[in-house]
Amino acid sequence: MAFLKFNKSELVNLSYSLKREILSANKTGAYCNTSIVTCNTRRYHGLLAVPVDEFGGGKYMLLSSLDESLVLEGKQFNLGIHCYGDTYEPRGHKYIVDFDQDPFPVITYKVGEILFRKTLMMVPDNDQILIKYELLDAPSKVSLQLKPFLAFRSVHGLTHQNSEARTSYEEIDSGVAFRMYKGFPYLNMQLSTKASWKSVPYWYSGVTYSDEYRRGFDCKEDLFVPGSFFLDLKAGESVVFSASVNEVAAKGLKRKFTSVVNKAEPLESMHDILVSNANLLKCRRNGRNRINAGFTWLETGLLRETVVALPGLTLYADGNTAEFEEILDTLIADEQERLFKRTTQVAAPLRLTDTIQQYIDFTGEEKRIWMKYGETLKGIIESYGPGRRKEVTLHPNGLLWAQADGVALSWMNAYVNGRPVTERAGYQIETNGFWYNALCFALEMESKYGPEKNDFIARWSPVRDLVKKNFQPMFWMEDKRRLADYVDNSHKDEAVRPNQIFAMYVHYTPLDDEVIGEAIMTVRNELVTKRGIRTLSPRNVAYRGVYEGSQIDRDLAYHQGCAFPSLLNVYMDLAFRLLGSKFCKRAEYLTEGFYEDLHKHGVGLFSELYDGDPPHEPHGAISSACSVAALLRVDYLMNKYKEEK
Repeated sequence: MAFLKFNKSELVNLSYSLKREILSANKTGAYCNTSIVTCNTRRYHGLLAVPVDEFGGGKYMLLSSLDESLVLEGKQFNLGIHCYGDTYEPRGHKYIVDFDQDPFPVITYKVGEILFRKTLMMVPDNDQILIKYELLDAPSKVSLQLKPFLAFRSVHGLTHQNSEARTSYEEIDSGVAFRMYKGFPYLNMQLSTKASWKSVPYWYSGVTYSDEYRRGFDCKEDLFVPGSFFLDLKAGESVVFSASVNEVAAKGLKRKFTSVVNKAEPLESMHDILVSNANLLKCRRNGRNRINAGFTWLETGLLRETVVALPGLTLYADGNTAEFEEILDTLIADEQERLFKRTTQVAAPLRLTDTIQQYIDFTGEEKRIWMKYGETLKGIIESYGPGRRKEVTLHPNGLLWAQADGVALSWMNAYVNGRPVTERAGYQIETNGFWYNALCFALEMESKYGPEKNDFIARWSPVRDLVKKNFQPMFWMEDKRRLADYVDNSHKDEAVRPNQIFAMYVHYTPLDDEVIGEAIMTVRNELVTKRGIRTLSPRNVAYRGVYEGSQIDRDLAYHQGCAFPSLLNVYMDLAFRLLGSKFCKRAEYLTEGFYEDLHKHGVGLFSELYDGDPPHEPHGAISSACSVAALLRVDYLMNKYKEEK
């Protein structure tokens, strides 16, 4: 991944470098996220954020930053950088001469004759970050000062100077430990080489996060700096700094760092980069495997995002079927309420059928998989029966009607001033497409593997037949030669949106081939871009092609024109089924741009969404589970159909 490099002219240009972020995460759910010059621009940025079980498993920022200073012959050079209002101080980025990520972020500084390098690394199996400092060259002995900035707050919030903060510390092996508030874990800061600690407690006020300011959010906080570490280095020497929720053996830090480096998988292909991204988004904590929807502000274990991303992050990444089942089993155990009682994304439980179908297609183990998960899938179908869910109603025509005043009951759930941008109350096309698919699949499996006298088949077969009879007349617009996005009591919504793709894509589609052929052309002509599928056609007056501006501006654009990579694999799966290997070149054209953008937004990462308008700049979460999973599935499909040529 040597192409993920930035030169001095790029690094010293803050308008460029502050828009590029680095991310390191591990299997425990901890992460490090900052800009490539280590200036934090978001509240979510910091060197060590960890899940805190005492607070429900939410992520909390412990160590915000660590400022380095080099002292040579009485002269001090500060390498850190912080924003205070309109001022950056210190301006240590001016000393940076090189950045690369292969696979860990490595930043090189040049101060006169001093050449200094640091490497940031999250330890895979602990809430711990290691930072290795190397004095590559110097005319004489150099003194290194390390000044930690402590936050101890939720990653979603900000902190300020207060009298309740516990600013005292405990001495530990080659370091100090802080716990500023009750319930938090200790932050243990240690060095591999003996260093002196000088306690100079001070609150740095008005630290400003420029990205939050640009978006109109609260953007200033106060960070506690308890003091500094001091040690001397000679040319060729190195030291490893550790920040962890557990005290570790300081003498073993260098060995630990080297061990993690040696175990790191080389990134030699685009598939390797995708697999590396997939590993960032899967975590195992307290014996439970779950998927993080995205870094750094999206949650872990969400129903829709897990159902959508699970096959890509496991099956199509490395064929890990055991991990697939572990994550799915955890999800089912955690999401009983949403799966069987109520949810604001009414299609999400039904999408579990598609996830299981992909699993069967991948493994061929139809009977075993149905015997394990069949009761869950049947239970979901039963939960959509008459009177079972308040947010969705099964109508006599077999279709599902979703409505709750002022609530967006689909994945298009952005709000402005408390009102949904795309409420879509009525018969949603994707919900009913997944409904028909779930019914057909469950009935077929029960006919194969269920009891001879089967109440489920008797009860739900007539509903399936009704959906088949009424779906196409309900959504097909003959004069427009396309499908309605949703239908309410007064009209068929004519907006060209990607939700119709799902009704065409599912294993059991209620649509005729001719209708699919016409509708897919509309999707191709109006929604498909080189960075995913638009959420609304540019021909619509409500279309917004750029995701920028205030929170309201961005929420209005989120599902009104932004392109989502997560929709691409559904479109491509359908296209491959229709066109076979002839679609391979087109598939390559539609995916190559994501790899061209690996130096933007999140370095080496795949973003949540892109502008609908060219040049399709990346936005949203810098690392998205659904985006990575979609690209992994597309990669799998392209290889599959290339082999069939």
